[in-house]
Amino acid sequence: MPPGGVALKKGLSAGDVQKNSGTWQRIAKNVAMKHMPPEGSPAPSQDQRIKFVNWIDGALVQDCKLADPGRVTLRRLNREEYNNTVRDLLGVTIRPADDFPSDDVGYGFDNIGDVLSMSPLLMEKYLAASDKVMKDAIRASRSKTTQIDGSLLKITGSANAREGWLEMFSVATGTAKFTVKSPGWYKIRVIAGEQHAGPEFAKMDLKVNQDKVTEFDIKAPFAKPEAYEYRLKLTPGEWNIGGTFTNDYYADKKDRNMAIFSISLSGPLEDNPIRTEFQKTYIPTIPPKEQWESEARKQLNSFADRAYRRPKEELDRLMNVFSFGAQSGEGYEKAFQVACQAVLCNPNFLYRVELDSANIKSRTLTPYETASRLSYFLWSSTPDQTLLDLAKNGELSNPEIVAAQVQRMLEDPKSDALVQNFGLQWLQLRKLPYFEPDKKMFPEYSADLVDDMIQETSLYIKNILRENRPISEFIDSKYTFLNENLAKHYGIAGIAGTDFRKVSTVGTGRGGVLTQAAILTVTSNPTRTSPTKRGRWVLEQILGSPPPPPPPGVGDLQDEKKFTASMTLRQRLEEHRKNPSCATCHSRMDAIGFGFENFDTVGKWRVQDAGTKVDSSATLPGGRKFTGAVELKSILLENKKEFARNFAEKLMTFALGRGIYESDKCFIDEIVKKASASDYKFHSMVQGVVASEPFRKRTLEGTNP
Repeated sequence: MPPGGVALKKGLSAGDVQKNSGTWQRIAKNVAMKHMPPEGSPAPSQDQRIKFVNWIDGALVQDCKLADPGRVTLRRLNREEYNNTVRDLLGVTIRPADDFPSDDVGYGFDNIGDVLSMSPLLMEKYLAASDKVMKDAIRASRSKTTQIDGSLLKITGSANAREGWLEMFSVATGTAKFTVKSPGWYKIRVIAGEQHAGPEFAKMDLKVNQDKVTEFDIKAPFAKPEAYEYRLKLTPGEWNIGGTFTNDYYADKKDRNMAIFSISLSGPLEDNPIRTEFQKTYIPTIPPKEQWESEARKQLNSFADRAYRRPKEELDRLMNVFSFGAQSGEGYEKAFQVACQAVLCNPNFLYRVELDSANIKSRTLTPYETASRLSYFLWSSTPDQTLLDLAKNGELSNPEIVAAQVQRMLEDPKSDALVQNFGLQWLQLRKLPYFEPDKKMFPEYSADLVDDMIQETSLYIKNILRENRPISEFIDSKYTFLNENLAKHYGIAGIAGTDFRKVSTVGTGRGGVLTQAAILTVTSNPTRTSPTKRGRWVLEQILGSPPPPPPPGVGDLQDEKKFTASMTLRQRLEEHRKNPSCATCHSRMDAIGFGFENFDTVGKWRVQDAGTKVDSSATLPGGRKFTGAVELKSILLENKKEFARNFAEKLMTFALGRGIYESDKCFIDEIVKKASASDYKFHSMVQGVVASEPFRKRTLEGTNP
């Protein structure tokens, strides 16, 4: 059996290809890239390769009309999605999910439904996070109000307690006891009225611990009592606050009386209480207590619709939570806060829910599901109001409107999430902060330099996204983004300051992500470069043609006893390739990796390594020779279509949150074909993924290939 485990025989038919489509897809890719047949075997001409690949594609495309759009596993929000969602939903800046357990990674990304499990610890974290973010979103005032009905006041003098109020028919005092816990300014509020008689209105002395602090003329009648307020500074302790009727009058059967309906104490008062945007939206004012339930129902309905990313009727449960909070006596804001916490702990918030009916094999997504897929693909966050409004009106069923929304969303600053969560994961740069090169060999390597390396690549991806550049610029270009620290590391003069700016790379040997320090470092070993790692990275992340895992029992370089201390790295790798089990894959990986040997472990340019001149030449499978990264990148750019195909697969994996199936080949081919008309520009790749059937549709559970 050949090293790759595949032997082609004569007399193959289209049916043979269709029976094992996955294997034949890989064969077509390897033949097109001259990885097959292996070195030393008779090789077809370029024209024969093209005809062979086209024949395979023709056989495979016959089944495309029956291609399955696939099913996405019900999945929870990952850490970045949770942080971004509460930010956009609540207007908070805190990042509670940074304290969550790390998300598992599948197919190179951390938003894959099959690996996003829910542990008891994570559920506890969700509960704690809901409390934390809602306290930040609703800044409940420290001020509390305690109210005592007039009928409950302590009476001194001539007065009678009526139902809900205190009637004073002669000189009398009604007093209530209040407990003050915090020092500060407080407001006393007395609801009072009079029964008018004689030349004066009823007069009331306001007393605090029996000391008169002010006097009011009670002009309101019994039938329409009014509030009489006074502010004073209080210290913690017990305070007796009361109102005294002082000017009793009776003449000609006309009787002046006074009534106290309630006494309340509010505080400590805040001069400029902070009201967040969330409060301004959902709690514009504190409603009267008799309107709490109706107002809360209306506002919770609005909030839950946004949080669940679609209308969902289950307000009775939320209102039960609100009522429980209201009974605690801590006020409307606190009760609303608790009800919102319940929303944030609901599976409809924590999971991206797409529900199927049992009587269909596949279906088109609902407009609300489309809105959610769009927003979490491009923004890693919840749909904004524009998307929800379009979903409500059914307009996200229109492909033209969806395409316009994709363009709007790509131009929005929130699409920076696509840079960080797709771009950096695709390039495997989340590993970089954990890379620790030998400090004695690379003393210039520091945390600041790592941050600058990642910033260069982030800005580079962002530029391609914002300016809608061809994705071929990921392989090579004539520019990058540098600040003084990174420019010094690269040996490029004339760059001063900490700010990054666009810089020409003409004549530097750099350009594209392949020669950026972040990539070169993350594909190195702590003490030396690794042509094998760098070559494997290019095959996996750029060309989408990863080598198979090494055979069992094949050791690393340092385990080979036949190496001598005087041997160069190239000599060691050549010796390693003499092992037949290693030769096929290493001939591909090492050749590509040698092209980057002019860059050391941390991405600095070099012409010598340990006193020996660096040799960056190599011969690729198929006999193509090159020297250095510039020539290698030119060769890689000849395979634009294969890079575009791999990029489309990576992008679709991230967009869908699942791995790519063999049946997805048809959809990938269509994306690449349409994007070729625009020279594979970034936006056309994104638009192609969004327009594809796997993005617009889903298969009923259990029918995936």
